[in-house]
Amino acid sequence: MTLSTPFLSLPDEQQLLADCLAQNRAAQHQLYQRYKTAMFSCALRILNDRALAQDALQDAFLAVFQQLAAFRQHSTLGAWIKRIVVQTALHTLRREQRMEVYDQERHPEPLVPWRDNLTGEALAQAIAELPAGYRAVFCLVEVEGYLHREVAELLGISEGTSKSQLHQAKRLLQLKLASLYHA
Repeated sequence: MTLSTPFLSLPDEQQLLADCLAQNRAAQHQLYQRYKTAMFSCALRILNDRALAQDALQDAFLAVFQQLAAFRQHSTLGAWIKRIVVQTALHTLRREQRMEVYDQERHPEPLVPWRDNLTGEALAQAIAELPAGYRAVFCLVEVEGYLHREVAELLGISEGTSKSQLHQAKRLLQLKLASLYHA
């Protein structure tokens, strides 16, 4: 698929989009209902704060409805909305000044072996405990599937910094999960 070819979406999504562009409030509500859960999860993974994620979701959907006429259908509507949610969550993260950097010099722990009995709950808790900058890069690359160059652009950092932050996030996750299993 090239950027010059519109993405083929479902007919009901095309109609929903047209109705939203016509300022049909019921269609706008339906669009919100269709995407709110997945988009909230995305914002929450980045922000690690339910109230901030709710605020970011609301701000993102305001932007979605304001910019809907600019949607060119080069991707799915959901992917386009997710990009707006990610950008809004990252803006919120910067606004809240929560992009602290983990100081490796202060915590020189060695890497530990990975456990086979890892639970999703333990992993989610360990991710939530990462410093915000590491968590943002980890979630964008490993969970949302962004490329390092895209993460660098979104966060205003170099591609090398994105790769380094991901490496350190994974290292910290290993340490956090090891401490959970050895406690």
